[in-house]
Amino acid sequence: MMIALIDYGAGNTASVINVLKDLNAEFVLTNDKEIISNADKIILPGVGEASSAMSKLHQLDLISPIKKLTKPFLGICLGMQLLCRKTEEGNADCLNIIPVDVKKFDSTKSKVPHMGWNSIKNFNDENLFRNFSENSFFYFAHSYYVPENQFTTSVCNYVINFSSSIRYKNFFGVQFHPEKSAEYGIQIIKNFLSL
Repeated sequence: MMIALIDYGAGNTASVINVLKDLNAEFVLTNDKEIISNADKIILPGVGEASSAMSKLHQLDLISPIKKLTKPFLGICLGMQLLCRKTEEGNADCLNIIPVDVKKFDSTKSKVPHMGWNSIKNFNDENLFRNFSENSFFYFAHSYYVPENQFTTSVCNYVINFSSSIRYKNFFGVQFHPEKSAEYGIQIIKNFLSL
């Protein structure tokens, strides 16, 4: 099994690489369309700003290959938000795989970014969240969020409820950082790799 970790200059790739190495997973860090299209699993990590991440994906000509993928795909943090239709961050159009818009937290109501450990609940995906109990804790670091919607597979609360994970067909997204979420996060990656 070969995992493609998409390298587009907006990823927190080092810590994801460490987890994959710890799990003895075969992976390649790449922005090669052929390799990504032929991989068994694809991970899009993300730390950074959405509009510049999207323009980088455009420059690398990865938009269309990503949208055509049929193998399991995991977007992490910004990588999850890029699966959506558009985002208030830089008012950017995203991949439009999941028809939902990304919003900014209201800084008059809470401290932005939402940073640190928080619990998630209402699991609605037996794939990624196999063997999880309600109120498992994960590590978050984000200023923008995906509102609850029909594709939400778990919920986190930070002043309001938002999607801590989403799924459409083979596309999975998690708003938290599994690679920084200790054993729970490692279990998420294990569950993804075993799909």
